[in-house]
Amino acid sequence: MTPPPNAFPPTAPLPIQTRRPPWRHTLIALSVPNFRRFTASNVIAMTSGWMQRIAQDWLVLELTGSVTAVGITVAMQFAPMLLFGLLGGVIVDRCSKRMLMMITQGTYALLSALLAVLTLSGAVEAWHIFAIAFATGLVTVIDNPARQVFVTEIVGQQHLRNAISVNSSVFQLGGMVGPALSGVLLLAVGAGWSFAINAVACVVVVLTLWSLRTRDLIRIPPAPRRRGQLAEGLRYARSKPTILWPVVLVAVFSVFGLTMPVLLAAFASDVYDVGAGGYGLFNSMVAIGALTGALLSTRRATVRLRTIVVGVGITGLLQATAGLMPGIAPFAAVLVTVGMASLLFQTAANSLVQLSSNVAIRGRVMSVYVLVLLGGQAVGGPLMGGIVEAWGVHVGMVVSGGVPAVAAVVVAAVLARRGQLTLEVVVRRHVPRVRITPRAPGAGRPRPAGADAGTTGGGISRARRSRGGAAARRPGRTGTRTPRVRSPR
Repeated sequence: MTPPPNAFPPTAPLPIQTRRPPWRHTLIALSVPNFRRFTASNVIAMTSGWMQRIAQDWLVLELTGSVTAVGITVAMQFAPMLLFGLLGGVIVDRCSKRMLMMITQGTYALLSALLAVLTLSGAVEAWHIFAIAFATGLVTVIDNPARQVFVTEIVGQQHLRNAISVNSSVFQLGGMVGPALSGVLLLAVGAGWSFAINAVACVVVVLTLWSLRTRDLIRIPPAPRRRGQLAEGLRYARSKPTILWPVVLVAVFSVFGLTMPVLLAAFASDVYDVGAGGYGLFNSMVAIGALTGALLSTRRATVRLRTIVVGVGITGLLQATAGLMPGIAPFAAVLVTVGMASLLFQTAANSLVQLSSNVAIRGRVMSVYVLVLLGGQAVGGPLMGGIVEAWGVHVGMVVSGGVPAVAAVVVAAVLARRGQLTLEVVVRRHVPRVRITPRAPGAGRPRPAGADAGTTGGGISRARRSRGGAAARRPGRTGTRTPRVRSPR
């Protein structure tokens, strides 16, 4: 019996698209009815989630007057991922992703409602926010990997990459609208109503998940219960370079580069004195760029490891540049480019990790990815808060971008040394051109005496052989004729 076209093989990785999709297929994943419903509820949930995050951070800053306290709030929300993140992946692989998400979204609604009551009644204190942030993080341990894998069950393998880009677009659309709405609510009625709106939005997500047509879902069989599943997932992720290196770079970027809320809060309150409205505006500028990047990512034909390495480097340099801007207008403009570059590389990393992992183990692989993505922020929040209070927010922004940029250079050097990438400098019309290419077989090995002097060691080519030289070595030729090398015109 021939399996259905969208059925998942138990062990084979998903195929990677090699042609750029036509413009009419930019949002092709939305042709799936279940995914349209899921995406519509996500627009509401992501917008309200951003509203809560901005209101939560600003409320802590108002209660304590400390940027470090804002960093602690971020750490409390993401610390559970560091402690229990890998266990969440095991649970996701064993259970129904749809039911898990209904439970987690219902729990989110209860926590947001509790925070709304505390805030609107005037009884809220900083430790209340810390505790609720930690409880929210515990729920995220299961919700985030379940959400990542559930998208696969909704759209199937054919539209997975496009669905990932659409989800990123929705997240950033919420990040563009949510902070602006939160800023308005903070100025008008305070933080409490942002929490109440998020509670209602989570209930909407639960109802949407319940209403999905289950017969159209392409269910991934649950993994059987056995010992060693956690270690199996770690070994699998470590054994594949297309999983290992994106995870390493995302880990570094999450610790330093994704601490933007802490830094933007300090810029809004201490540098430009624009208050809650300015804080929401800065976050919206990042989200505008990120939304642009998410839409551009739907046009990407292929995802390669070099895409992620270069993307991290560019994002880091742009973020460091933002810390050197002399005024609020250029600062806000650079934030747009930071958001776009950051989202392009994050979408590429997410796609490459998912497409490189087998469906039977994808929950555990994505739990590793989510662990470093969210858990890194638990470390980075207090770290960047301390750097800001010790050396200033400008230094903090430069560090937040400079460290990921350096990490990208180091990873590029490691990959080049292992023979996966090589730097080639081609001189044409006396103009050197640099590009990264796959290293030729045998590159880096000892060269015999009399080897071509036009190429230096270490895999860096300074000139190419002419066509005549290549023809001199065609199969069927005999003798030891030395190939001619033409000078560039």
